[in-house]
Amino acid sequence: MLLVDDDETFRERLARALRDRGFDVRTASGVDEAVQLAEADSPEYAVIDLRMPGKGGMELLHELKRIDAATRSVVLTGYGSIAIAVEAVRLGAVNFIPKPADADDVVAAFEKYESGDPAAGAAVTSTYRAPTLARMEWEHIQRVLSDCGGNISESARRLGIHRRSLQRKLQRHAPQERGKV
Repeated sequence: MLLVDDDETFRERLARALRDRGFDVRTASGVDEAVQLAEADSPEYAVIDLRMPGKGGMELLHELKRIDAATRSVVLTGYGSIAIAVEAVRLGAVNFIPKPADADDVVAAFEKYESGDPAAGAAVTSTYRAPTLARMEWEHIQRVLSDCGGNISESARRLGIHRRSLQRKLQRHAPQERGKV
């Protein structure tokens, strides 16, 4: 199994948990490193973070498909949406898991696919609860802020809002998802 995530703590913790479940896990912190590992020894499974600095998970899905179309991939992301899930499945992912995810979630995603479940690959749609508009706005702001390396002024410029307005929005806590307490 190839595990690709730029968050070292999360990546190593998940890798250790997957090893405890019997998987031979190789880890990479980015797309280029993952491609090198996959070209050296094509993985049977891949767990890919969607958002990473530089090239992202979608590019890696494309590369893994080029290297070995039989590689089964699960995409992890903290910025989930139906459109992104559909695109990931189109590029060859067998499932899509929102973060935070643990080893049991990853194993279950692969097992669901291998069981021949017709809903596999679209599992996110069966349990998907549409986020509130406030939650979507918060996630978009966080994504832009991340892309700008935490630079508030640049983020505000890209979002088309005043810097002070962005600062006020960032001072608020993330809105709760529907149905969560």
